[in-house]
Amino acid sequence: MGTYNAQDYLSHQLESIAGQSCIEWTVWISDDGSQDDSLPLIASFQQKWGTQRLKLVSGPGQGFAANFMSLVFNTDIQAEYYAFADQDDIWEPNKLSRALSLIQQTAADHPAMYCSRTRIVDQWDRELGFSPLFTRPPSFANALIQSLGGANTMIFNHAARRLLVEAGQVNIISHDWWAYLVIAGCGGDIIYDEYPSVRYRQHARNVVGTNTGLRNKWVRLRKLWQGEFRNWIDCNITALNRLSNRLKPENRRLLHTFTAARNAWLLPRLMVLSQSGIYRQTLLGNLGLLFAALFKKI
Repeated sequence: MGTYNAQDYLSHQLESIAGQSCIEWTVWISDDGSQDDSLPLIASFQQKWGTQRLKLVSGPGQGFAANFMSLVFNTDIQAEYYAFADQDDIWEPNKLSRALSLIQQTAADHPAMYCSRTRIVDQWDRELGFSPLFTRPPSFANALIQSLGGANTMIFNHAARRLLVEAGQVNIISHDWWAYLVIAGCGGDIIYDEYPSVRYRQHARNVVGTNTGLRNKWVRLRKLWQGEFRNWIDCNITALNRLSNRLKPENRRLLHTFTAARNAWLLPRLMVLSQSGIYRQTLLGNLGLLFAALFKKI
């Protein structure tokens, strides 16, 4: 868990972890310089749970993605499975046990990652709806242009963690998108669960919120037009090239094709991107992808 000025909702999240039907867990918190009462709150839970159950380290102070990735690289953390946890969500009691029952169907030495839908709630935990239901299969062709699930739902095994560590310190925008790219690209299993076992809290201070609703869709469209989406993909491609030798051959070829097509002039750009098989999960998303390809915003 990465925290930063988390005092308003952190206790609810920690209590939901304590209430899991799966009881074999340890929470590692990397605090990124909180100026509120987060640290005293964490200390109170350490006193209640014990320091073997709740461990606190200092974050790198470089943003939320770097904070979470610092935990991935922390060699003191050793487990069979790892879960990202946001500071302000609430986990349903069966969140861990359900995810583990699915991800444990993959052999331990094969990379695997679980993610799911979320139940969207407001700051008072009142239900607002659900994140979109994705029905197309997870794949590297999808991962190149879209993150499948939020990090707050993700669990991955130790084999997947080794891939993330092998890639090293890279400049990425989002740790969830990066995990999907790496694990899918290297031939790992990606498990998408339709059941929403995380209550994804929306409030005024969300660093990254849900993309549902007309206002949020408009904000994302504006960022796409301003070139932010293209910049994100630039960062991902640069980082992926460090793992080129670990990518599945077909995914390495797809990465090369995708990279070349992005910089081609209009007609070959549209043709090659279409032939490459890249896709987003929804009809509206694929229309947005076509728009981005037309105007070289991908």
